[in-house]
Amino acid sequence: MHDYLETMKVAMELKGFSEATQKAYLAQIRHYERFSGKHPAACGYDEVRAFLHHEIKVRKLSSSYVNIAYGAIKFFYQTALCREWNMQYVPRIKQKRFLPTVLTLQEVEQVIDSVSNLKHKAMLTVCYTSGLRVSECTHLKVSDVHSDNMRLYIRSGKGDKDRYSILSHRALKLLREYWKVYRPKDWLFPGAIKDMPISVRTLQAVFKDAITACGITKAVSIHSLRHSFATHLLNKGANILQIKDLLGHGDIQTTTRYLHLTNAQVLGIKSPYDAEDAR
Repeated sequence: MHDYLETMKVAMELKGFSEATQKAYLAQIRHYERFSGKHPAACGYDEVRAFLHHEIKVRKLSSSYVNIAYGAIKFFYQTALCREWNMQYVPRIKQKRFLPTVLTLQEVEQVIDSVSNLKHKAMLTVCYTSGLRVSECTHLKVSDVHSDNMRLYIRSGKGDKDRYSILSHRALKLLREYWKVYRPKDWLFPGAIKDMPISVRTLQAVFKDAITACGITKAVSIHSLRHSFATHLLNKGANILQIKDLLGHGDIQTTTRYLHLTNAQVLGIKSPYDAEDAR
């Protein structure tokens, strides 16, 4: 088994998969092996179907999680075992699409204002005002802040893509206050471990505590700051292509889901029933 996993790992590295994806895929293959009770090389479509069906019906896992398992097994059979993969034998579960939960601008202000730690406040502010993923925020470097043209450089974002996002004047002012106190040299937000950035979990915990302190009951996570950034920009008149580039989406379809949250405000749509109010 070890040799096959190593072959798969090398293949993922050659494909440029992120470390997180590699870890998730390898974990799924180990889980699949435990479920089937035999070496994956001795398994076929029947075992794969049984495993995925168990994940859906018994464990009741989300479509996103099941599709990760599907992708891992497919990649394993194609690269480590050099087998053909026929989707007619193993259909892929349809991905459910949920509208993201967003915070109002007033709620975002509440959350940020509730944080007293200057470093944590600066991080939440940058997450929202530049629309960053939490890992992108934690991995910022001092040199990524371009105050001359008010841009923020995001290196190796999702899909290992670099991009620029906007830098808010209020965020820059807060970052300057933060820099005077902490004097970071390499990582903009260094962690407790020497030469390492602050952990994602730390920032997630900061956001969770802030939400609780504000009494906000919406089902939100720190990623909701990114959703809120996109939604608020649309409400202010930014177009979908601009927001796609700022968020670093590879597919415009990923960005268009925000239109469902903002069409009424951006396009001025009114119910035909309300149009008769003037009668």
